[in-house]
Amino acid sequence: MLKKTLLCVSILALSAGMQSTMAAVSADEAAKLKTSLTPLGGEKAGNKEGTIPAWTGGHTGPVAGPKVGDIPVNLFQNEKPAFQITASNMAQHADKLSEGTQALLKKYPDTFRVDVYPTHRTATVPEHVAANTFKNATNCKTTEGGNSVEGCFGGIPFPVPKEGVDVVWNHLLRVESESVEFVFKNLVGSADGSRTMATRSEDVHQHPYFYKNGTLENWSGEYLLNRFSTTAPQFKVGESLVFRDSIDPKNPRQAWQYLVGQRRVRRAPTVAYDTPDFVSSGANYFDEVMGFMGSPNRYEWKLVGKREMYIPYNNNELVTAKENEIFSKFHLNPDKVRWELHRVWEVEATVVSGKRHAVPKRRYYFDEDTWIISMVDGYDAEGKLWRASQVFPFFVPSIPAVVMKPSIVFNLQAATYAATVFVNDEYYRTISPKPETYFTGDAVAADASR
Repeated sequence: MLKKTLLCVSILALSAGMQSTMAAVSADEAAKLKTSLTPLGGEKAGNKEGTIPAWTGGHTGPVAGPKVGDIPVNLFQNEKPAFQITASNMAQHADKLSEGTQALLKKYPDTFRVDVYPTHRTATVPEHVAANTFKNATNCKTTEGGNSVEGCFGGIPFPVPKEGVDVVWNHLLRVESESVEFVFKNLVGSADGSRTMATRSEDVHQHPYFYKNGTLENWSGEYLLNRFSTTAPQFKVGESLVFRDSIDPKNPRQAWQYLVGQRRVRRAPTVAYDTPDFVSSGANYFDEVMGFMGSPNRYEWKLVGKREMYIPYNNNELVTAKENEIFSKFHLNPDKVRWELHRVWEVEATVVSGKRHAVPKRRYYFDEDTWIISMVDGYDAEGKLWRASQVFPFFVPSIPAVVMKPSIVFNLQAATYAATVFVNDEYYRTISPKPETYFTGDAVAADASR
């Protein structure tokens, strides 16, 4: 009897260990990254209809024409939509539309539409990132029940994903520049059709995971260092926020905030998850920024599979246009939003038992070529569609990569939206990395006292 008990305990322990640490893929599977898969894990082949072309290396070389900072304005000169999807013909395309997109077409039938352009698989990647991704395929593992990773550096961690949380980590550790500085605005749309600027801020994002001279051995585990200072509206001028995101499951985010009225820097442990985002007047949650930002530990992540969908893509024109050109009354101006047909990974997130989140269920769609979240549908406690997010990737040749910053979160029930991290009328440029001491509460306090 004792032997049977010990055997059962051993089996359970082994099973628990398997659940908390997922093995990397085999060498044979990783070899597909040099044959049938792109260097980041997308399918090289196009679809059988020819509406998704084969990947042939992405967008390479310079892009002609004007730029806003490091963002070229026109990737595809004079290209027109192949067709438009409206409330009247959406049923014909429903299998390739998210539930959130369909809800917007129904809610705003006279103004919202989807302009579908020819698909361009522009995603490319620096050679060292491709090499690191190949190494990660056989070395990288999830740990702590999927809430952390090990054996990864400088590339997509799971180019051949097996679990939903693998895909989430691919988004969190998506290809980025070493460091980028930009100015962004968060804007809030009201049910009456009016639009208000919540904040304008000067920002620096730094990505230690992608340091060109970094290594797995000397990487600290921090993958995003962020610091911004608010310059408008007047009553918020001088406010600052700095945070550092890490793979450490016990301390995934360290954050500090400087408030002018208090004249001091304080720790900000609630700048995460479903805390209302004060940078956009509370109109979205902090983990809705850029599709999803922060630790994955509030959700269980189910890998549903891959499908073809119309998603926002190659939106260089949108992110470089004037602010007053890109907004309509209740949503973005459809004339400025480019949609394309791409394959996406669908992942369903359900709040972990014993934990809480204001949005207990979400459905995420990740572009196969970049691992960037393209759209999110969020459901309330009764299972009703509540929120719909759209993300707007754009190509930056100086990295080179398709990256993202702006996203819009629609509250479908309240008929409001939060447009976050929009760089219109501002700038975006890649820079050399700053000293990591720049991203500390002490540095914010020192600058504020000057």
